[in-house]
Amino acid sequence: MSTTVSQNQTPHPALAGCEAQIDALREVGADFWRRNWSLGTSSNYSVVVNREPLELLLTASGKDKGRLQRADFVRVGADGKPTVEGQQKSSAETMLHVVAAQQPDVGAVLHTHSIWGTILSDYFHADGGFEITGYEMLKGLEGVSTHEYRGWVWIFENTQHIPLLASQVKDKLRDRDRPIKHGYLIRRHGLYTWGRDLDEARRQIEIFEFLFECVARRLMLDGMLRPSAT
Repeated sequence: MSTTVSQNQTPHPALAGCEAQIDALREVGADFWRRNWSLGTSSNYSVVVNREPLELLLTASGKDKGRLQRADFVRVGADGKPTVEGQQKSSAETMLHVVAAQQPDVGAVLHTHSIWGTILSDYFHADGGFEITGYEMLKGLEGVSTHEYRGWVWIFENTQHIPLLASQVKDKLRDRDRPIKHGYLIRRHGLYTWGRDLDEARRQIEIFEFLFECVARRLMLDGMLRPSAT
């Protein structure tokens, strides 16, 4: 699949100087599309391009993530709005990226819509989340050094009221008893995770997606989740 820049798309001047970050995000989109984690226009990705004041480079709304062009991005500030007028519309979920990026040492935020994550987000929604433990791949998550780690994945109700959802996520990031550590799910929607840089965030996506499939297939083997007859 070609990832060359379309000749009829000219990046907004606000994107000047971000070509390397843009191409890295385009590569992520193409990779995640191939792996069925970001089909069609689902998902969104961002990197921090300025810390003080906070500024993100984010995928624009409604773009096919498997065929992102250099013009398919927007720079936004801490209020979730474009920092320069005339840019494309940013994702409706921009503030979820902002909330994650406001954490110390977060340099990239990734959001996927995988099959397994979507299924588990619905299956465990009534419990508010689910625990993952015992898998060696847990050690791929930042700061985890043992398969005995007990990771809790919070699940939030899907809503079109993103400011409310962003507030709920922010509260759980600061939760005293069980704060969000590495990422979270939105019901029947997808996964949000992050990292110090794009490579770390990408790795966390891979680890989570592997673990989600393990958990779901284990439930199927135990007869708790039943595959469709079709």
